[in-house]
Amino acid sequence: MKKLVITVAATAALFVAALPAQGITYGHLDGDRHPSVGSMVVPDGHGGWFQHCSGALIAPRVFLTAAHCVQGRDPSSYVTFDPVISDNSTVIHGVAHYDPRAYTSGESRPYDIAVVVLDHAVNLPLVQLPPARLLDQMKVDHQLKDATFTAVGYGTRRVTQQGGPQSILSNVKRRYVMQSFETLQGPQWLKLDMNPATGSGGTCYGDSGGPHFLGGVDSTLEVALTVTGDATCKSTDIDYRLDTQAARSFLKDYVTLP
Repeated sequence: MKKLVITVAATAALFVAALPAQGITYGHLDGDRHPSVGSMVVPDGHGGWFQHCSGALIAPRVFLTAAHCVQGRDPSSYVTFDPVISDNSTVIHGVAHYDPRAYTSGESRPYDIAVVVLDHAVNLPLVQLPPARLLDQMKVDHQLKDATFTAVGYGTRRVTQQGGPQSILSNVKRRYVMQSFETLQGPQWLKLDMNPATGSGGTCYGDSGGPHFLGGVDSTLEVALTVTGDATCKSTDIDYRLDTQAARSFLKDYVTLP
């Protein structure tokens, strides 16, 4: 559900990621590398599932995602952690809760965070949350410029560097991609490079709510979640930071924070 609004059907069809050649915008098939990253799904009316948004398990019964993935919808939600979504995927029911301060869109939406409280605990390794103001401290220490980030999600994928939305294909597979730091934007946003011309990948429709881990592919430290970007998924990746007071004030009601 990234920034662009198309139609309900088209948006659901476009939820995947875009990476250099394989998808989350030129990303790599994830397999079991990030088992605690899951997907929100909705019934497709034919006994199967539409991929809707991404997210991550931060407590045995708490799935972290974006507010715009659940706002204005029935709070009854469905999550799967299968690396490939199919009609036979194991799906867990839960109830969504979002920050009530989230009411606008895009970069003007500083509270775009939500959780799905699952009906039962999930026996998977948990994603770790950052300590308060971690990225600010890294900036002061001049550690962000060369930092690596790993985005994970089930969203749509871009298959060429050229073209507009017609180059974005539907997908139902968990993928990951490496990204480089661009800037901290305002008090809430982490902006990452996702320009294929510079060798970067990024996120696309359906990656909303998915994690951005600080570090390489083996990192479990989620410092931001996907919320928005450019319409054609090949330039800007803007993510909601989880180390801010705004994010922590919401999360403290659902998990113990570092």
